[in-house]
Amino acid sequence: MSSPILVTGAAGFIGYHVVERLLAEGHPVVGVDSFTPYYDVALKEARFARLTPHNTFLGERLDLADAQATRDLFQHHRFERVIHLAAQPGVRFVDPQPYAASNLIGFMNLLEACRHAGVQHLVYASSSSVYGANRKLPFSEHDTTDHPISLYAATKKANEMMAHSYAHLFGLSSTGLRFFTVYGPWGRPDMAVYKFTHAIAQEREIQVANAGRVWRDFTYVDDIVEGIVRLVDRAPSGNPAWNAEAPDPATSAAPHRVYNIGNDSPEEVNRLIALIEAALGRRAVRADVPLPPGDVLETRANVTDLRRDVGFAPSTSLEEGVRRFVEWYRGYHGV
Repeated sequence: MSSPILVTGAAGFIGYHVVERLLAEGHPVVGVDSFTPYYDVALKEARFARLTPHNTFLGERLDLADAQATRDLFQHHRFERVIHLAAQPGVRFVDPQPYAASNLIGFMNLLEACRHAGVQHLVYASSSSVYGANRKLPFSEHDTTDHPISLYAATKKANEMMAHSYAHLFGLSSTGLRFFTVYGPWGRPDMAVYKFTHAIAQEREIQVANAGRVWRDFTYVDDIVEGIVRLVDRAPSGNPAWNAEAPDPATSAAPHRVYNIGNDSPEEVNRLIALIEAALGRRAVRADVPLPPGDVLETRANVTDLRRDVGFAPSTSLEEGVRRFVEWYRGYHGV
């Protein structure tokens, strides 16, 4: 049997779907998660429980911020490919410590483990949040990202820089993925699609920023997973045309690449709410609120590079994606 693929954050939303896809394709997978209580841990447990019956899946409860436990994990398995999706998410600033522990210390421990284990390719989660105060749309990997407006975004920018330095110093091939508003079954309860659906189903008020005049590149999770699995076996080798005097953030002389991964077709939040209302057969009770600090009015992904390199082409419409999510939501919550 081939060496297992390590997926961190395997009990998380995207991680769970990635593991399911890899298992379906016959890959052995080691999935780790620390089950932090950022949102209802029961949802994480339910995802994990669906993975554990597979005889090619090994689940580990492990905090990557624990350097020794991370080293032990890599010593017990011969990982050639690593998909790192574990992180403290969210642009709302509450407590900085979990962001530092998971997104900085945990990521550093993972980089060190990958370096010493001779990992051939690390695919890691970045975020569209790194574009921060950028005004140019659509967001391109070739634009600078020097002005994050949330601590979460700052840690993700730091991840890209850390991965680049390890690629340059040690030849650790790595690919960063800037996710754009992912949604779908088994999603995160703190994100808009789940949060709005839950409130409308219970006939509770939803808070709508900027009267719903906010645009997001809503991307269905299956489309995201397709992009990730296409990249796993395509480790970057560096760009010989890279110019050190005028560096391109998306490319490098080192074996490191950054890609946007999103739907490249923004939808207004008002339309999202209308689709959820139609799927549930209920009207939303709305309360208008200001745009929260650390948030932006619009995200739009330029995915030209990912389309060119792996044929990435999101195919799930918002209508279909919301329908599938609401169908899952009804089953999971017994609505």
